[in-house]
Amino acid sequence: MKVFLDANILVSVLNNEVPLLTYTARILSLADHKKFKVYTSPLCLAIAFYFSEKKSGHEQAKKKIALLNSKINITDLDGSMATASLTDKRIKDFEDGMQYFSAVKAGCKCIITEDTDDFYFANIEVSNSKDFVEKYLL
Repeated sequence: MKVFLDANILVSVLNNEVPLLTYTARILSLADHKKFKVYTSPLCLAIAFYFSEKKSGHEQAKKKIALLNSKINITDLDGSMATASLTDKRIKDFEDGMQYFSAVKAGCKCIITEDTDDFYFANIEVSNSKDFVEKYLL
């Protein structure tokens, strides 16, 4: 199963945010699981870097993002996603639309985010980290 991790999932792991870390770290560990392919977008990596840098400093944030970049698949993010996000009348938040269309283009079947309401328009499954772990990993 291909899953897309929203930036808040990455930030939770990079910044050791308890109590979410219990679930988000387990989800990120799926990068080494044969049953799952884990994706995120370049934009999510940039957002995660920003918040990691604020907490851990520039060099440590670079190391953390480099590790993520080597472990998970990175989706394409191009003008077609921007156009789709701008023209889809259901979408109110441009960035969420871009993440969604990036995930769909990569063939992801689920978006994992702590802000599930942001993807109210999605035609694929949207789950928070706790619900995903309980549904697919227990």
